[in-house]
Amino acid sequence: MKKLLIVANWKMNPERLTQAKLLFNSVKQGIKKIRNTRPNRNQRFSNRVEVVICPPFVYLSALKANGAQDCFWENKGAYTGEISPLMLKDIGVKYVLIGHSERRARGETFEMINKKIKAVLKVGLKPILCIDKLSQIPKDIQGNYILAYEPVFAIGTGKPCSVERSKKMRKNADNNFVLYGGSVNSQNAKDYIEKAGFQGLLIGGASLNSKEFLRIIKNVAI
Repeated sequence: MKKLLIVANWKMNPERLTQAKLLFNSVKQGIKKIRNTRPNRNQRFSNRVEVVICPPFVYLSALKANGAQDCFWENKGAYTGEISPLMLKDIGVKYVLIGHSERRARGETFEMINKKIKAVLKVGLKPILCIDKLSQIPKDIQGNYILAYEPVFAIGTGKPCSVERSKKMRKNADNNFVLYGGSVNSQNAKDYIEKAGFQGLLIGGASLNSKEFLRIIKNVAI
């Protein structure tokens, strides 16, 4: 069985590095505690779950986090303010969110998103492509990437997509590795895995509360 992927998207939070360190370390210690609570299940947890934290760019190095919220499609050059896939790889990042609806709303196009996916794959990182509908899945990408289904109406609203509706979307995504995102909490997380058939979760607001985020991890992992 493939691992479940639990991804935390902190977006533009928290405001200070000291807060980011407290949150990151709390999650790290909480995961360790989950593993040690029942030592005989430690291997099961390790085999079943991978946790990815995507903080703001400025915290990546300090936290040694394994996920980034975005990147540019060139590895170097005169692109003021941009961050390249090679830079991310150099500091230990493994996963990169691409095409989040909040970025699409600010003008990110299909062409830009596709270029980013190709650039991330080229350097050996794993892109997580955020989509709201099937038509946003690119047709010309060679390589393995992860999909994250995030219906816009569910992002940050507290109104998650129904399990039935999300299940239909999951089935229509063919054989892709697909995460669900959008108002995920500890009460509904397990249903998206066990009933809707997703291979993981992309979590926004709930990932900023370490206790709730750890409850989600525990509920789907053990």
